[in-house]
Amino acid sequence: MSDSAAAPWIVAQCKSLLAQRGHAWLLAGPSGLGQYDLALALARAWLCERPSALGACGLCGSCHAIDVRTHADLCVLMPETVMMDLGWPLGESAQSDIDDKKRKASKEIRVEAMRDAVEFSQRTSARGRGKAVLVFPAERMNVVAANALLKTLEEPAGDVRFVLASDAAYQLLPTIRSRCLAHAMTWPSLEVSVAWLLERGLNEEQARVMLQAAGGRPQDALQMFEAKADAQAWILLPKAIASGDLGAFRDWSAPQVVSALQKLCHDMLALKVGSDTRFFDAADLPAGGSIASLTDWAKALADSKRTAEHPFNAGLMMEALVSQAQNALNSGY
Repeated sequence: MSDSAAAPWIVAQCKSLLAQRGHAWLLAGPSGLGQYDLALALARAWLCERPSALGACGLCGSCHAIDVRTHADLCVLMPETVMMDLGWPLGESAQSDIDDKKRKASKEIRVEAMRDAVEFSQRTSARGRGKAVLVFPAERMNVVAANALLKTLEEPAGDVRFVLASDAAYQLLPTIRSRCLAHAMTWPSLEVSVAWLLERGLNEEQARVMLQAAGGRPQDALQMFEAKADAQAWILLPKAIASGDLGAFRDWSAPQVVSALQKLCHDMLALKVGSDTRFFDAADLPAGGSIASLTDWAKALADSKRTAEHPFNAGLMMEALVSQAQNALNSGY
């Protein structure tokens, strides 16, 4: 992602962080705020041949090398599934194993990749601008991989800097967190978020409804829109679920269904205790449900979330989730 394409709240944070000293940053916050984009913007600026106070120039050889994913002084540590989604090349051995179906792409940051990163940090810079290691999502390091990183984070080579980006920093080892300077991601204002979404093809209604559906997180709102989420369907979703309408979740994956139901459950509970809703307008929520039934539902959804990606029968799982939701939303106890 070039700096020219960066969201305004990412540019502002990049400028602030570049003005500070530190060899290791931990960018933390909920999903949808741009941790990866900010991490990459920092790495680009550190390695850029003509950086400014705002970040990388976007035009030099270093910036181009990052754009085409070939920079010799940038090490990207991600789960293999995330690297493939974001267009980063896998190592030759890992790619060969996956192509030959010897194993599936990893959803964790593998310890073998971490050891390669530690070895990378000890090399001499190829382009003379130092080296950078980007770790995302940092919470996907298993304990062995995280421990392999600890010593290097504590005593890094003189010309290497680290940026760890996480949607769940609380899952990181305390020893990892203590070795990094922490930065809490900025939440953009409603006006800035809507303007950014309008630039990406949403209309006013879509931008506002998707932003509400994503809990105010603009990148999550854009992801929902790109996944063909419909603004009007989201508005009608609570009452459709209360009536047991399975068609409300046509073409949705199990994790998407569980996430939507958790948002509905959250807002129903908020309404019951006199708090503001977050994901839906209060007028669009069904009138039924009790605190007891909704609390039980919230616990059941938490259990479902842990197994949502398992290869269950999708149709049966959907029926069970909608039936469970309908019971909770219409219960009077």
